[in-house]
Amino acid sequence: MTVTVRFAPSPTGHIHIGNSRPALFNWLFARKQNGRFILRFDDTDLERSKAEYADSIEKDLRWLGIEPDVIERQSERVASYDAAAQKLKDAGLLYPCYETTDELERRRSRQRALGRPPVYDRAGLKQSEEERAAFEAEGRRPHWRFVLPNHDGDPFETRRTDVTWDDLCRGSQSVDLASLSDPVLIRADGTYLYTLPSIVDDIDMGVTHVIRGEDHVANTGVQIAIFEALGADAPVFGHHNLLTTRDGEGLSKRKGALSIGSLREAGLEAMSVASLAVLTGTSQAVEPLPDMGALIEKFDLSSVSRSSAKFDPEELKSLNARLVHDLPFETVSDRLAELGVGGGAGFWETVRGNCEIVRDAVLYWNVVTGPVASRIDEEDRDFVARARELFPEGDVTEETWGTWTAALKSETGRKGRGLFMPLRRALTGMDHGPDMKMLLPLIGRQNSLDRLP
Repeated sequence: MTVTVRFAPSPTGHIHIGNSRPALFNWLFARKQNGRFILRFDDTDLERSKAEYADSIEKDLRWLGIEPDVIERQSERVASYDAAAQKLKDAGLLYPCYETTDELERRRSRQRALGRPPVYDRAGLKQSEEERAAFEAEGRRPHWRFVLPNHDGDPFETRRTDVTWDDLCRGSQSVDLASLSDPVLIRADGTYLYTLPSIVDDIDMGVTHVIRGEDHVANTGVQIAIFEALGADAPVFGHHNLLTTRDGEGLSKRKGALSIGSLREAGLEAMSVASLAVLTGTSQAVEPLPDMGALIEKFDLSSVSRSSAKFDPEELKSLNARLVHDLPFETVSDRLAELGVGGGAGFWETVRGNCEIVRDAVLYWNVVTGPVASRIDEEDRDFVARARELFPEGDVTEETWGTWTAALKSETGRKGRGLFMPLRRALTGMDHGPDMKMLLPLIGRQNSLDRLP
């Protein structure tokens, strides 16, 4: 059996770091098992689903390193859902209900007032054909509910009410279906809610494992019952913890600053985003991994914590900086060229330790090539003037800085910050930056002298 997983986003907005987590979990699991990854767009909501969002999701996933084996669209598979719905209707497992939203809410309010759980009373299942015809004559159109096992009035008493499964992340799980309302699968306007299309697709596409957020745990028992009603074995389920903000709030499409596209545009590395999205909220150390192969090797669903995984943007910046500091020149050379940065490997290896993102190299390239707004405090003017006079002759090498500062220390008695900082400010206009021993040869003799009045 080939392991097959799916990621099924709705193309109604951009994906963010929160829902990149299940996408990454599924893709990593598939690759670790030599399996297949399906990108399946839940685009049956024709009013809200947009082609540009689907394109954006594909682009963002590929940037993260996720290459789908198959791309499917639910909007192209409605005939399959119609056939499955008819099968359930023919078996008496899908029944029409004519209550309005207001009527259902009043009924639930009465149940709460009596201290009872607001479970649907199956009034629709008990109605006669004459009663249904009367509702139709009023112009009402039904929504359709699935008959869960062993409720009061269930005509299929052989079905199990307790559904259990061995969850890949949470261990043994159990749901008592008798405590739940029969779920609505088809709206009154004839459109499908998520549940039935998802199950039909999982069956037809041979999905073996469903890995998703823990907010879907409560739905799993119902879905297993529908799988069985359609004559199919349910897949293996795994429900991982969710990424939240530092304050514990859930992430959503409305938090645009956390969208994958915005993180990419901010200059963050795909592997820092992927590493944080996967490793946060696990028992493993959160570290920037160099490539997806390393992340596949480290990925382990059993390490996922039961508590929420809090996402800290500052941690992402720190993780990204650690990754950038180790990036070889070959990895970034094309990007540096696009940014107009020269200097080759020597320049990159000199400045990368001071870059949080790759395009920070532009700042240091401008320092090297100039012009630079030198900063010289009044009390340092004589010192800087003398520094110019003592600048070593000949080519500027890695030894020049040491030779130069040693001569200045000997003549002026300055040392430490008082010796080095005025020179750095005059040559770079900055208080910090790469090691001057390595930077000075890149600036060169003439540029250095021009910045020392």
